[in-house]
Parts: sequence; structure tokens; C-alpha cells
Amino acid sequence: MSGATKARSSAERRVLDEAGGLRAMTWVMAIMLFLTMLAAALGLATAGAARLLDRQLAGRLTVQIVEGDPVRRDGAAARVLAALRAMPGVARAVPVDRADLTRLLQPWLGADGADPQLPVPAMIDVDLGDSGEAAAVRVAAALRRFGPAIRVDRHESWMSPVNDVMRTLTFLALALVMLMASATAAVVVLAARAGLETHRATIGVMHMLGSTDLQVARLFQRRIALDAMIGGVGGGLAALLVVAFIGVRLHGLGSELLGGVTLGGIDWIALALLPVAFVVLATLAARVTIVRALRHIL
Repeated sequence: MSGATKARSSAERRVLDEAGGLRAMTWVMAIMLFLTMLAAALGLATAGAARLLDRQLAGRLTVQIVEGDPVRRDGAAARVLAALRAMPGVARAVPVDRADLTRLLQPWLGADGADPQLPVPAMIDVDLGDSGEAAAVRVAAALRRFGPAIRVDRHESWMSPVNDVMRTLTFLALALVMLMASATAAVVVLAARAGLETHRATIGVMHMLGSTDLQVARLFQRRIALDAMIGGVGGGLAALLVVAFIGVRLHGLGSELLGGVTLGGIDWIALALLPVAFVVLATLAARVTIVRALRHIL
């Protein structure tokens, strides 16, 4: 091996800084990716829950017969139920059992909720064949002829605040992912510049030995890509474990709403690809920064 080749090999080892082991850059990348994946999981889960809620509530109505006299209330409920089942746009109309209503009222009324003289409205659950706005309007208009005691509530209307919160969380999570990606690129830029300053003398020797800017940049790029990959694997695995643990806990609650805040197969694939995207982002940011900085060193 010639003297020039030995000198170049020594310079490369100094630039790559292999003897230092895992540097702070690795831990920074792991933490950044961990937080990014948690934010991405939140966004994907809430977006999926919002879509599920839309599908579950679309075309669903609740008809209330608000009548104090039990006899008149039951008679009106029977007529409304018959009319609903005869409407072509209604796929399903089922009266809500009095025992179910009593069970729902028990936390607020206690044993008094079971009193048969309690003026509890009769309720009918309705599923429309068409989930559009026009179908719901037609059904509500047809029921108005039964008198002012008939009230029609759309599930989408009273659950819209929840849906709005979910969509807000989705956009917030997306903003956090973009912010974390920008912060990661900034960290890589600072690390690359610090490395260039630390090894300025070595880079000068490499230039005198015939190394080009692209060759030097490739060395730094390889080191940063390796740090990003190690940090990405560690942070990514930790994030996936945390997300899986939270998903199991939410599923165990038995709540239909919270149970929908879970990830599908495509969501898991997207999360698994985030570490790859982080490594690519770090590598490109390092290459652009180093190539630009090397033009001003010598």
C-alpha cells in the first residue's frame, strides 16, 4: 500500500469517527423518530375513527314521541312505526325497549327511572337506505303530519362536535409530524456543520491527496445515515411497542367510540415506513449541507 493511500485511509477513519461508538446524533434521531411515530399514530388512528364514526352515523335517525299520556304516547308510537316501515327510503325501524331506556336513565334517576308513570318519551331507531341529507329531510317532513309531539334527531348532528374534535386532532398530528421532520432536518444540518468544523484539517489533507468534495461528502453522509438508521430502528421499535400497548388498552375498554381509535393494516405499514423516510431525509439533508459547505472551506 502506497503512502498516499495509507494517508487517505487514515483521514477517512478520522472523518467517519468509528471509534467513538454511538454518538449523540443516534440518540437524537431515536427520540425524534419516536415522537414523530407517536404523532403519526395519533393522526392515523383519529382519522380512521372519524371515518368509522361517519359510516356508523350516516343515515341513522332517532324518532322521539314526546307525550305525557302513556296511552296516547304508545298509540302515536305505533302509528309512527307503521308509517316508517312503509316508507321506501327506510331500511330499518325498531322501537327502543322501555327497559333499555330505564337502564340508560338509571345513573341520573336511580330507581325512579323504572316508574311506569314517569313520562319517558317513546323512541324509535331508524336506519335509512340513503345516507344523504335529502333522505333524512324527507323522512322528517313525512313525520311532521303526526303532530308536534314527534321529534326527529339525526345522529350525525349531535355527534358532529366529537367528529370535529377527531378531525382537529388529525390535522394537529399531521402538523406535528411535519414539524418533527423539519426539526430532524435542522438537527442533521447542525451535526453535519459541526462535523465539518471538527475535521476541517483532515478535510484539507484529503483535498491535497486528491479527494473531491463529493467523496468527502459521501463519507459524512455515510456516517450520518448510519447514525440515523441505528436511531431509527431503536426509536421506531419503541414507538411501535407503545402504540400497540395503547391500542390493546383502548380495545379492552369495550367502548365503541374509543375502540374505533385503532390502526388498520395500511396504517401499520405507513408507520413502519417512517424510519426509512427518516433515514432518507437525514441522508439528503446531510449531503446537501456538506456539499454546499465544502465549497467555502477551501
